[in-house]
Amino acid sequence: MTILKCIVVDDEPLALKLVETLIKQTPFLQLEGSCGSAVEAMQLIRKKPADLLFLDINMPNFSGLELARWMQQQPQPLPKVIFTTAYNHYAIEGYKVNAVDYLLKPFNYEEFLRAATKALHLVESATPATTTAAAEEDAIFIKVEYQWVRVNYKDILYIEGVKDYVRLHLGPPHQPVLSLTSLKTLEERLPATKFMRVHRSFIVSLDKISAVGKNSLFIDKMEITIGEQYRNTFKAFIDKWIS
Repeated sequence: MTILKCIVVDDEPLALKLVETLIKQTPFLQLEGSCGSAVEAMQLIRKKPADLLFLDINMPNFSGLELARWMQQQPQPLPKVIFTTAYNHYAIEGYKVNAVDYLLKPFNYEEFLRAATKALHLVESATPATTTAAAEEDAIFIKVEYQWVRVNYKDILYIEGVKDYVRLHLGPPHQPVLSLTSLKTLEERLPATKFMRVHRSFIVSLDKISAVGKNSLFIDKMEITIGEQYRNTFKAFIDKWIS
């Protein structure tokens, strides 16, 4: 699994602590350090190479936007930026400095995870193909109540969206896993080579499909309808499968 080394910059201690806590709850993020000012952050990112910066914008003396502009002028690769701010009028300025995303305070964990996952995909897409293939993930970590549970891709049959939850149906002898997240968030975290969304309520493991009907597929005895908006994508996959 790719791990992103992170630095948090915020002049508000409570906001700083919150992002630190969210980073520690996310398996693919690693906290490298935190700063109470942009000037302090300039010194830290020179000493500790990082992949991702969670950066407040409105700070005294030297703002987060000014720090981001300074980073753009440096010759060496510097962290990608996710801005965190209480002021939505900074959004356009944020995107001018190529920010990955823009989190408006107060934000929840799902919003945080969506932004972090976007940064992860950008980092992974910039990795040479040979390196990525060698380090390809074989599992995903799922938040179940108050702990993170590792679920191997090979054990997943299909994933079902149930209101505010997702239920991962696993092959025997494993029991289903229920997690408080959205199907969209999970879809973004799963490798597209192994999983496909085929319905607004279902993601399937492609190598577990046992049969395909006109507008449905089967995983063992479970029949799953293929939603109209997903049929063209699924058909393209099947055409390669049977050719």
